[in-house]
Amino acid sequence: MNFAFTEEQQELREMARAFLADHSGSEQVRAAMAADGGFDAGVWKRIASELGWCAVLVPEDCGGLGLGFVELAALLEVTGESLLVAPFFSTACVGAAALCQAGSAQQQAEHLPSLAEGSTLVSLAAVGPGGDWDPSGVRATYRADGQGFVLDGEARYVIDGCSADLLIVAARAEGTSGGDGIGLFLVRGDAPGLACEAVPTMDPTRPQATLRLAEVAVGAEASLGRPGEQGPVLRKILDLASVGLAAELVGVAQRCLDLAVDHAKERVQFGRTIGSFQSIKHKCADMMVATEAARSALYYAACVAAEDGDALPQAAALAKATASEAAFRCAADSMQIHGGVGFTWEYDVHLYLKRARAGESLFGTPAFHRERVAAMLLDGGS
Repeated sequence: MNFAFTEEQQELREMARAFLADHSGSEQVRAAMAADGGFDAGVWKRIASELGWCAVLVPEDCGGLGLGFVELAALLEVTGESLLVAPFFSTACVGAAALCQAGSAQQQAEHLPSLAEGSTLVSLAAVGPGGDWDPSGVRATYRADGQGFVLDGEARYVIDGCSADLLIVAARAEGTSGGDGIGLFLVRGDAPGLACEAVPTMDPTRPQATLRLAEVAVGAEASLGRPGEQGPVLRKILDLASVGLAAELVGVAQRCLDLAVDHAKERVQFGRTIGSFQSIKHKCADMMVATEAARSALYYAACVAAEDGDALPQAAALAKATASEAAFRCAADSMQIHGGVGFTWEYDVHLYLKRARAGESLFGTPAFHRERVAAMLLDGGS
């Protein structure tokens, strides 16, 4: 398989880097973290309307670009490098993937055009208090009520949950467990009975929320697919989200390596730059190996996702585990190379460390995904 980007894909990455260099630099990231809503609305408008990034996965007949996961991963890697503070991952990756995978033609025609324009922010609410990133971790429940459904329960770790206009809520039929009885429902962010609580997180560049549903009524048209049979679809959505998050984390790892190398070239100790010391050279070399290994796993998973291949569960698990470990290792080693200044507010390394640490847990830890791969191998790869 050829992992080289096409000329168009490479141009997309270069344009993204140029834009983010001007609009997602150190000062802009800190300002966006403190902005109302958790992101800079002006930058988001330009990303959506001028650059069209939200439309990458959206089919052309729904107003999108009709591209694939390779192009999206290429963008997410660049946004990870710059710590973009915006609902891009939750909307353009997770939300778009969920609607494309689970939505009917009518539901896609209704919601995807505004998602592609960036005027509708979408997020996924699927994980219960146990924090298990698997259909078995769904704790919210639904029951049929007349022509619609009533949702109750709680979902945690909802990325950009408080700013979302539309939520894709995973809930299970009462009395079911595991991957059985799962339904996916479209819920407006201002629906009666829905309460959103912003929660403090380790990573201030990525807002999260806890959602509580108390007798939230939705119509039959809000169900994505047949209720009770969406466990496999939810697992696929989580796998696609894992690939997207892996792309961001590869970008984090690369940026931490670059910061470490730049600092090692400038910092003088004992009359010479610290980059000339063998121990620093070895540390940087190990960071590069970890980053490139994660990048290879990511690009393979992105290609599998783009082709809708049967190997997606294994490829996504491998990419997420490898990228999570590479990002945290590179961030921690970069901070070590920076020394005491690495965790000061003026330097960016601590922000990357926090993003890497938080990303390690989102959509499943490395240990969780390695166990998944082991189980799939024991089952004959299925």
